[in-house]
Parts: sequence; C-alpha cells; structure tokens
Amino acid sequence: MRAAVYRGDGKLVAEEWPRPAIGDGEVLLRLLGCGLCGSDIAKVMDPTTPAPLVLGHEVVGEVVRLGAGVTSCGIGDRVVAAHHVPCGECHYCRRGSASMCPAFKASNLDPGGFAECVRVPAPNVRHAMFRLPRHVTDEAASFVEPLACCLRSVQRARVEPGDTVVVVGLGSIGCLFVQLLRHAGAAVVGCDPIAERAAIARRLGATAAGPAQVAAAAQRELSQGRGADQVIITGGGTDVLPWAVGSLRDGGTVHYFAGGGDALSLRLETLYHRELTLTATYSSSPSDLAEAFRLIVAGEVSVDGLVTHRVSLGDLDRGVDLMRRREALKVYVTP
Repeated sequence: MRAAVYRGDGKLVAEEWPRPAIGDGEVLLRLLGCGLCGSDIAKVMDPTTPAPLVLGHEVVGEVVRLGAGVTSCGIGDRVVAAHHVPCGECHYCRRGSASMCPAFKASNLDPGGFAECVRVPAPNVRHAMFRLPRHVTDEAASFVEPLACCLRSVQRARVEPGDTVVVVGLGSIGCLFVQLLRHAGAAVVGCDPIAERAAIARRLGATAAGPAQVAAAAQRELSQGRGADQVIITGGGTDVLPWAVGSLRDGGTVHYFAGGGDALSLRLETLYHRELTLTATYSSSPSDLAEAFRLIVAGEVSVDGLVTHRVSLGDLDRGVDLMRRREALKVYVTP
C-alpha cells in the first residue's frame, strides 16, 4: 500500500509501506481522510524524530476487515479512530491523568493515518473508535480527536461561567476553543494577526478578535480592567508568555495547549506575588473523545469552513508547507 513516509531531515516521501495484518479484536480501515495536526508538523521538523515513520492521527476510515470478536462495527462502516488509549486502572488513570498513563503513550495506530490502510488495535476499537452516522461528513469527523484535546484543556483550565478568556492563535484549534469556551459561559477574545482568522473566530462566537493590541483592549473592557481570567495559548510558544501574563488578572491562569521554545521567560516571584497558575494538557482521554464525538454529531460545535486545503498522500509535504506558512487554516489529507 502507499503511505506518506517521514524519512528524516524534514522529508516526506510517498512510497510503498507494508499493509498491516490484524489480530483478534482489531479492525483494518481503508483511509478516507486524516487531518494534519500541528504535532505532526513538529515531528516532521524535529531532527530527533526517528525515521522511517508514518504520522497522522486524526483518522477517518472505512472498515474493510474485522478481527475475531469485533461486534461494534461492520464491514463498510465509516468510523473515526483515535491513536492513544490508557489502561484505565493505573495510578495516573485513577487520578484523571489518563494521557500520562504508560499504556497511553505506548499505544498507537498501525501505521499512522497518512497511509492507505490503518490497523486499529483492540483497545482502540473498544475505547476510541466511533461509528459515523450518515449526516456527518468525513472531514467533520476528523475533528473528533483535536476537539477532544481542546475539551480536556478547558476542563483543566477550570473555565467558569462569566470568565473572560483570551485564545492566542486562531487556527482550527483556536476556533474549536472559541466554541467550547462559549459553551462554558465565558466571554472569549481571540488574538491573531491574520484578519481572516479573526473574522472566523468572531463568526464562531468570539466577542472580539484581532491582533495583540485589539485583544488586549477587548479583554480589559470585558473584565472591567481586571485582566483575563485565563489565557489559552495554541501557538507562539514561550515567546507569548510575557504578553499572556500581562493580560491576566491576579490569580489568573495561563494554559499551554501547544508550545515551543526552550525555557519559560517568567520570574518565579511573578507567579508567587500574583498567584498565577501555569497549566498544560497533552492529548485527551476516552471520555473526552466520546464527548467530542457527541458534540460533532449533534452539531453543537461547528467545523464548517475550517478545512481550507486538501492534499493527497503524495502531496503531504505541500500541506505541511502551507500550515507552516499559515496559509492554511486546516489541511485534510486523502489517499
């Protein structure tokens, strides 16, 4: 079968890859599509990423083979499948840190979603795979996994009704956050220098959106001068931290959904004297996935218009380039 293979040095090559065989409780999918995530791009650009490797984890596929004992789906069903599953029993799982579970980090799809066929392991079939109703498109379904990650972030940031929240970075993830925060009862301010992205965020429920100076003025007005209760950073890395801290009220929270850079540029005494909190989340849990799936199916979160570019497996490198140059809001990869 064909796959887009990471070969090191930032190179992606469409080439032959072994077709996976399945065992008991497992499912083989024919790829319908897979979203290109910022974490995929980070791995492509990271010289320490092992190669060869097939990336991709926002997978939508058609069931073409069933392992013994699988009853949750049938041949021909469309499904969305996530890549990581915790054990559900260890110290981490019992304390709400499912994504820190050793089994979670060891599990994965085989290979990644940028391939014509994908094996879904038995735990993923049981806990992280969902049959799609007819009215949900393949592209919409590909947002289940990233939406689940955003859900976990909103929960960990402890957003409450009446809060003022600034979302830094209005790519597809930022646009998902805008909607979840509005559902949580917060007033949302989007921060992004690209006018088109700010306009989408306003359409999706942001009270205001624009470059840093616009966002700063809006959060001051909404919070009556206190500062934002939370700043959620979806892009920009550690360089954004001083601005985020300057936008917070005393006792506020900065949440890193994704980031880059080497060290946090913040004095410990600032955290101490202002009682600030730094939080972060990595991935999601099966319950987050189930709730994200429900939101997509019910239409309570809109993903219409978030996919701006579609590329084939053989053109994945172009999709990566489009995302890196911020010309694409979201890239959807098809076989």
